[in-house]
Amino acid sequence: MNPAQSWHIVKRPAGHCEIVPSNEVPEDNHPEIIEQWGPFTSEGEAIKSRVGLIRAGKCQPL
Repeated sequence: MNPAQSWHIVKRPAGHCEIVPSNEVPEDNHPEIIEQWGPFTSEGEAIKSRVGLIRAGKCQPL
């Protein structure tokens, strides 16, 4: 894994949010992604943010 890699949270149509590396986030509007947040500097930071999004009701837990 590249230590300088950034991470994003993407919301899928089912309401679940996934953490993906920045190189896996599509450039243009993609029907599989409803919303996205990021970039985050670490996967841990993205995980903490996803927990906050779940608690706020913006994402469904997996």
